[in-house]
Amino acid sequence: MKFWTRTKFKGTLALKRHINPTRVPIETKESYRWLENLRQSIALVGAAERCVHVGDRESDIYELYCTAQDLGTSFLVRVQTNRLAERPADAAPHDPAHRVFAQLAAAPWAGRHRITVDQDETTCLQGKRCAKAPFPKSS
Repeated sequence: MKFWTRTKFKGTLALKRHINPTRVPIETKESYRWLENLRQSIALVGAAERCVHVGDRESDIYELYCTAQDLGTSFLVRVQTNRLAERPADAAPHDPAHRVFAQLAAAPWAGRHRITVDQDETTCLQGKRCAKAPFPKSS
């Protein structure tokens, strides 16, 4: 298990104003911990195909998708970036359907779970899913 604090990365927000963060190596970024934890979990379990890694929007990084694919493991990420996705057969090359958000919007609900928040209050959590391979970075 690895522990870290944000003080190590103090000043990174100010740095973003001067340096394009997409040009900085992933190994020097705070988000590199997602890749380290992915590898460490697989090493502890001993079988990549038995792992499903779960991440929040902060883990929506291209390098995580590539690393997971290279290691043969699965992941569930709450997406933040409207990345390129496999183009539907009937879509034009620059059609918005070529993006993850459009494809998720078109996908059916995969499940619903009712959660009790308080004695008299419940809420409903719904989710969608789709399998996507990493595509090259794009704006």
